[in-house]
Amino acid sequence: MRQGTKIITLNNGYHLWTNTQGEGDIHLLALHGGPGGEHEYWEDAAKQLKKQGLNVQVTMYDQLGSWYSDSPDFSDPQVRKDILTYEYFLDEVDEVRDKLGLDNFYLIGQSWGGLLVQEYAEKYGMHLKGAIISSMVDRIDDYTKHLEQVREEALTPEQVAYMKKCEANNDYDNQKYQSYVDILNKGYIDRKQPSKLSHLIDVTNNDIYGAFQGDNEFVITGKLAEWNFTDHLKNIKVPTLVTFGEHETMPVETGKRMAQMIPNAKFVSTPKGGHHHMVDNPDVYYKHLADFIRQVEDGTFNQ
Repeated sequence: MRQGTKIITLNNGYHLWTNTQGEGDIHLLALHGGPGGEHEYWEDAAKQLKKQGLNVQVTMYDQLGSWYSDSPDFSDPQVRKDILTYEYFLDEVDEVRDKLGLDNFYLIGQSWGGLLVQEYAEKYGMHLKGAIISSMVDRIDDYTKHLEQVREEALTPEQVAYMKKCEANNDYDNQKYQSYVDILNKGYIDRKQPSKLSHLIDVTNNDIYGAFQGDNEFVITGKLAEWNFTDHLKNIKVPTLVTFGEHETMPVETGKRMAQMIPNAKFVSTPKGGHHHMVDNPDVYYKHLADFIRQVEDGTFNQ
């Protein structure tokens, strides 16, 4: 088992895989996206921050149902009812925090993880020193509108029309449709190719992903379609960094607006970065993160 790994047992009896890298008195808990994704793009976070001259203990974990952690039987209707909710995954973050003994710490989340950061900062902000929302909007409508622009930029009108036809017919496994999805993935999700996040098998938990997102990153047919946190942003009281890739699925203008609406927040963007801009351009991504943590630590961070 990898050094730094700790298996924790949740109150519901399931087990989660966690791993801590780095050293120092500053603690950062990292949440992955998906939902149903996994921790992998945070594996070098402690090393990247150390390159920026900052010693940080970075803890990552696979959420319930994800790669190294236990996966419930989602064919059971009661399991789906209990687990496939925002409330479950939000409270899971705090249970992980408690069982790892973290307090007065930083919380970072990418995409779906960024949704959890927003909700955690409102409900459990008393435990946070700072929050980092990485590539996640506060309302899905902004995202879906931007996706239409992304498709029109990356594809021909005929290709867009074909995708929409497949979506109307629920024909997501169509090979031609998937080839267009691949074009969009390489342009806006993982711009650095070949992506180190690619696997021989799909490690995403599609039961979780499908329930919240849908069939792919560019069509939302799950619960996320109606998610809207805008009116709650004012309740995030901790110092907050909002970071988006300059060339990704989440609209930069939304990130800027969010930083204006959160009482003590700043927006930054990563040049040449897609949705996984910590992978596409790590030097800039982690410089922004290190600068934010330093400013919070020395009391100089402000809007």
